[in-house]
Amino acid sequence: MSQLADSDDTTPLLRDDACSDDSRDEDYKSRWRSIRVMYFTMFLSSVGFTIVITSLWPYLQKIDDSANASFLGWVVAAYSLGQMLASPIFGLWSNYRPRREPLVCSIVINMSANIYYAYAYLPRTNNKFHILISRAFVGFGAGNVAVVRSYVAGATSLKERTSAMANMSACQALGFILGPALQACLSFIGEHGVTVQVIELQLNMYTAPALLATAFGLINILLVVLVLREHRVDDHGRQIRAINYTSEERDDISEETEETIDQVAVLISNVLFFIVMFIFAVFETIATPLSMDMFAWTRKEAVLYNGIIICSIGFESILVFLVVKMASQRVGDRPVLLAGLAIIFCGFFILLPWGNHYPKIQWADLNNNSLVSWMSKATIASNNSLEPTGCPYEQTWCQYTPAIHLAQYISSDILIGVGYPACNVMSYTLYSKILGPKPQGVYMGWLTASGSGARTLGPIFVSQAYTILGPRWAFSLICGIVVGAIILLSSVYHRLIAFSVRHGRTIE
Repeated sequence: MSQLADSDDTTPLLRDDACSDDSRDEDYKSRWRSIRVMYFTMFLSSVGFTIVITSLWPYLQKIDDSANASFLGWVVAAYSLGQMLASPIFGLWSNYRPRREPLVCSIVINMSANIYYAYAYLPRTNNKFHILISRAFVGFGAGNVAVVRSYVAGATSLKERTSAMANMSACQALGFILGPALQACLSFIGEHGVTVQVIELQLNMYTAPALLATAFGLINILLVVLVLREHRVDDHGRQIRAINYTSEERDDISEETEETIDQVAVLISNVLFFIVMFIFAVFETIATPLSMDMFAWTRKEAVLYNGIIICSIGFESILVFLVVKMASQRVGDRPVLLAGLAIIFCGFFILLPWGNHYPKIQWADLNNNSLVSWMSKATIASNNSLEPTGCPYEQTWCQYTPAIHLAQYISSDILIGVGYPACNVMSYTLYSKILGPKPQGVYMGWLTASGSGARTLGPIFVSQAYTILGPRWAFSLICGIVVGAIILLSSVYHRLIAFSVRHGRTIE
């Protein structure tokens, strides 16, 4: 990852666009070193979430057979609920104290929760609830995203902002890639793996990713303590004193914050960000159950194949961030956001079931064969080496809803992989510009909480809608939500402008 930081000035994606005459000044160098630490923190936050996301469902099924797809929704949502609660707290903390404090605290919580997750199999009962609690605390630790975004927003000029936010999103995408990729690699350890008797640890394809995320957290703490420094610049890139220390320093920026923020634009930005994150939470939650139901993949196949698909989407996202940086300079941030929403709509519309081909039902080959006796069915079912695959017969829609073809699934992944990163980076780039020079810790905390709320409700919504109604209803409702977001953005398009543009300091 050090190579990633070093390449920030040499590669097209991670190049820092604005370089003034004082580029060799120590403050400038220190500022960008600190920003790159924030990039890395965002990278690790993303890895910490995605490194277990494809194996979460099989892990639940393995350690607690009472867990179902609906409970999976609650487990995925627990991460986001924890992040939603923590984000405003860490954001407020970072407004009044050095950011090093909330960052280190949050990373320690994250590391402890990952260790808890790795040991969730130990209790004799209620293992699924231990998974739920551990993921909630991992999410609580991930509330430091608000601190990261507020730091980067405050440490960059208006001209640097879109580029820096795209860089940060690129690092988030790298984490999004490497998390499932690492999980896919670790899947070769197998479900049984090895047991470390001294500490009663089963090291397998489910626990190893959480322990690896813990090791990454330790590296992150060292970088935050040794490299991160407080920096703050105005809209033109001039260094000003950070607000995090003494009351006297507040006088330096009092004149800049007298003008009011457009609260309507702030509210709409939060709503749009909520919708964007809600849509993606639906996508990432349903990927594994959907593929197992529609393509009759085993647990191990679902972890491996979806890991490869998500990894590919991550690489695609990096290319999208490169295009977004160039497109936003030419046409502005708002048109890019609008285009991203339109592409997401196409992605979910393609995913709607059609045709006369139906998914394989679990044990359908036995139920439909009159020559197979009940005894032979019980014999096969009792064989632990034979894992039932296909759409569970308990989901009644499996019997009358057409199957989703693999080509549909892949095409939808590609489109969502284009639309989501464009909407994501443009949402909080616009948001930071709307806020202007005011310290953004609390506001970024609310934005992160908004996204976390979406990632709490999204998995619950889709797990219930998918289990009860099936993919046709679930994805139709998502298409309707995206259309609503497009209409909302169009109605307030003229208000989503930078603080300095709104007050006549600069021209858009």
